[in-house]
Amino acid sequence: MPLVWRLVTGMVWMTYGKTGVRTKPGNLPWLRMSERNFIINGKRQLQEHLIGLRSKRSYMNSKPHAIVIGAGFTGCAIAYDLALRGFDVSVVERGEISSGTSGRTHGLLHSGGRYCVTDVEAGIECIQENIILRKIAKQCIEYNGGLFVALSEEDLEYAVRFEKGAEECGIPIDKLTPAEAINLEPALNPKVLLAYTVPDGAFDPLRLAFAFAASAKQLGAQFFTYTNVVNIIIDGQRRVVGIEVNGRANDRNYEFRGDVVINATGAWAGAIADLIGLPVPIVPTPGVMVAYDQRLTNRVINRLVEPSDGDILLPQRRMSVIGTTSFEVEDADYIPVVEDQVAQMYKCACELVPAVANTKQRGVYMSARPLIGEALKGRSLTRTFKCYDHAEDGVEGMVTITGGKATTCRAMAEKTVDLVCKKLGINEVCTTANQPLASYRTYYQEQVAK
Repeated sequence: MPLVWRLVTGMVWMTYGKTGVRTKPGNLPWLRMSERNFIINGKRQLQEHLIGLRSKRSYMNSKPHAIVIGAGFTGCAIAYDLALRGFDVSVVERGEISSGTSGRTHGLLHSGGRYCVTDVEAGIECIQENIILRKIAKQCIEYNGGLFVALSEEDLEYAVRFEKGAEECGIPIDKLTPAEAINLEPALNPKVLLAYTVPDGAFDPLRLAFAFAASAKQLGAQFFTYTNVVNIIIDGQRRVVGIEVNGRANDRNYEFRGDVVINATGAWAGAIADLIGLPVPIVPTPGVMVAYDQRLTNRVINRLVEPSDGDILLPQRRMSVIGTTSFEVEDADYIPVVEDQVAQMYKCACELVPAVANTKQRGVYMSARPLIGEALKGRSLTRTFKCYDHAEDGVEGMVTITGGKATTCRAMAEKTVDLVCKKLGINEVCTTANQPLASYRTYYQEQVAK
């Protein structure tokens, strides 16, 4: 049936067929009062002359509208930063909040020690953001610290490089004798030869994502979960003007229109960009993690080696989690659990803390890390992040952010929104490093501010 739009005292109504049934925008959760954010049922498009040119922001809403694809750590942090800088924000996520890689991390708040030798840039990013998250996300973090432990002569040889790297990155460390290390963590392998303290921590992945999302929501951002992006909409000037999505709850397609689209889908960033033929050199790199049913240490236990498989044992609530392996896949949606890798993780965990042998396996899970690179492989790929302005590829109006780690999600958001503001001529600075996040519990409560 034909869809007719009318402007009635400043509101938009939808009239269906001859019945004249009208529905207010407030009754349609996907409809926003902005000419850049009409979502049309089915695949219908609202004629431009009925709503005015997209660039005329004075129509009904003066805020620029940003569409964020992906509601993991980075997408939620971007939504929060955008909302603080005065944007009208819509976030679309094909599952629930942090239902992708973000919900499958082991929850390590990195000190940067793991990367201070092999990836100095990532090490610096980690320690800087570690300090910030400790201030703004206290509700999500256990301030337990960590140890890097040497168990072999080869590990001892690495110690000199580790000390130099930690100093270069600004990571505070203290050198411990074997007796001092055992005194701090009695369950450690008694064959420990040397240890260093680092300011690692453990965080709850769901709480961190929902804290950013709740903070964004309180500022007016809207989240559309179970909403899958099926197309990127480009106008005749090669400018991205919106996205077409499929609502998984009702299997209907809608459109979001906006001033900018931000691709924050992590390991899936390349697939989203490929919808319009844009290059993003992202390599989905999964790894297995195994959880055991006892909390055996209070600190994070790291092996004093270059990043390798099974070199981190993390206390997570009443469990211990060992991770991780590293291999590449083409399809980030299908990652099999490899039993040989599970056995490998068990062996590595027992080397760090022999008491793991007395536990029961609680669970096994996989996640695909979004590593940046083309010619390099596996752990040779960088753990830093990159923001892509696709104007450099001949397409305006779209930005992709990928790479990085959970620990650096706020910094990733800051750099992304800085770029978006620059592109739109908006002079607003980032303030997320200084403001405590809202309680993660408030995400499902009524929106308190717009």
